[in-house]
Order: sequence, then structure tokens, then C-alpha cells
Amino acid sequence: MEALVLTDKKKLEVKEYSKPELKADEVLIHTAFAGVCGTDHALYAGEPGSADAVPPIVLGHENSGVVKEIGSAVTNVKVGDRVTVDPNIYCGQCKYCHTGRPELCEHLDAVGVTRDGGFEEYFTAPASVVYQVPDNVDLKSAAIVEPISCAIHGMKLLKPSPYQKALVIGDGFMGELFVQILQAYGIHQVDLAGIVDEKLQMNKELFNVKNTFNTMKGDKIPAGEYDVVIEAVGMPQTQESAIEASARGAQVLMFGVGGPDARFEMNTYEVFQKQLTIQGSFINPNAFEDSLALLSSGKLNIKPLMSHELNLDQVDDFVNGRLGVVSKAVVKVGGEEA
Repeated sequence: MEALVLTDKKKLEVKEYSKPELKADEVLIHTAFAGVCGTDHALYAGEPGSADAVPPIVLGHENSGVVKEIGSAVTNVKVGDRVTVDPNIYCGQCKYCHTGRPELCEHLDAVGVTRDGGFEEYFTAPASVVYQVPDNVDLKSAAIVEPISCAIHGMKLLKPSPYQKALVIGDGFMGELFVQILQAYGIHQVDLAGIVDEKLQMNKELFNVKNTFNTMKGDKIPAGEYDVVIEAVGMPQTQESAIEASARGAQVLMFGVGGPDARFEMNTYEVFQKQLTIQGSFINPNAFEDSLALLSSGKLNIKPLMSHELNLDQVDDFVNGRLGVVSKAVVKVGGEEA
């Protein structure tokens, strides 16, 4: 079978691989689509993701497909089921797993990070992380459930209320997801700050954003205005802007992934005086069911956010920036017929 393999730092090669062997508790999936995200960029560059990826490894932690075989101990899916996979596999034995915080697992394993993932025609996953896709959700959309679930986890760490005003900083794919998810959770006003006029306008027209701010063109984000602020960029200047935009009693979700050595400054008296809650968010525990439900209900419309459909041999061009501006890229591995 064909697989896109990370063979070394900044080196991707399409290779012929053997179909993986199936264990008793595993599912063999014929891949339909696999998303490409910021984590894949980091792993390609030799930086850590949710865990370290050691070449040679097949990336692709966002994926969907059709069940082709099941192990002898599998009962939750059957051959022919359309599925998506939560890539994160927790040990269940460390103190974090034992205290209800599996996302902080000391022995995290992950499909497409520490074990081969969806950038190949067939891959395996433990049945415990395989989810059936609702009939009204297509497999291309189902490949995006993992990033949706990461945003849902972030929302679960907050306490949103309908009266609140929210600001999303960042008009990349994750920021645009948060725009819709905040409204799905009942927040009555969502504003968006970004750097691309076309994206900002689309979110106004399609997704009920009230106010937009193009910070590249000098638009000023109102200070002290927002009850919920989602920082979805991960740069020091946008992290500082998130604190400045927060109102008294606000919740600030630092969702964007910064560089391992990055730092930002904040006024500690402001944190005290505003009684701010500043919250990090890491991966996506127990969020796939909610994500699939939001997709199935129609409360999330992700099709306009997916800008590129690639083949395996185009992924290298994408991670090297040769495709220009990309909102969200999805790789067609086997397509709907997989």
C-alpha cells in the first residue's frame, strides 16, 4: 500500500508499505481522508506535538475511513462502518489518568504521532478510540472531528453564559471553528480579530460575527470589553492582546500553540484587579461525541473553511509553504469510496 512517511526531519517520502497487522483489540481502517494541521507542521520540523514523533513514522492524526477488519475482541464497530479516530491513547495507569485528567497522561500514545496514522491507505487503531460517523456527515468532514474536539475541550474548561461577549483572536482554521462553537454554546455575541480581510468578511456573512478587526491594517481591538477571549494564534503579541481585551471577571483561553521557548508579558496587577481566569488547553479528552453531534446537528458548517484538497504527494508542498494561503488542507487518501 502507499504511505507518506516522515523519514527524517523536514523529509517526507511516498513509499510502499505493507498493510499493518491487526491485534485483537484493534480496527483496520481503509483511510478516506486525513487532515493536515499545525501539529503536522511542527512534527515535520522536528518540534514536539502532543508527543514526540520519531522517524520513520506515518503522520495523519486527523482522519476518517471505512472499517475493513476488526480484531477478535472488538465489539463497538463492524466491517463496513464509516468511522473517525480520536488519535490520543491514554495509559489509564498514571496519576493524571487516575485523577480524571487523561490529556496530561505521562505515557501518551497517539495515532499519527507515535504510531502510524492516516497518511497511508490502511492504518490500525485501538477500538476504544474509534467512533462511528453519523449517516448525515460525509467522510471528508469526519476527518476534521479531531480539531473540532480540541476546541470543544477548550470550551469545556470554560464556563460560557449567553449574556457574555466573546472575542476570538486569530482567523486561521481553529479560530474560525471557535467562532461557530462559541455560538453553539449559547454566547450571544462573537467578534473576530485576524489578518485576512476575506476571512473576516466571510465570518461576518456566514457565521454571524458582529465585529471584525484586521490587526494588520491597524484596527484596534477594544480594551477591557470581552467576557471570554479565545487566543488561537500562539504568538506573544496576540497573547498580550488577549489579556488587554479582557473585561473584569473574564476567562481567557490560551489555545494557540506557541513556540517551546516563547514568552509573553502581562501586567500582574491587571490579572489581580480584573480577577482573570487564564486557562491553557491541551488536546481533546472525551470530546468526540460532542463534536460529532455538533456536525450532525448542522450547528457547525466546516465546508467553507476547507480550502484545499490534496493528494499524498502534495503534502510536502503544503508544509513547505509552496501552496500559498491555506485555511485548511485535507488529503484525499482513498476518498468516499474507501
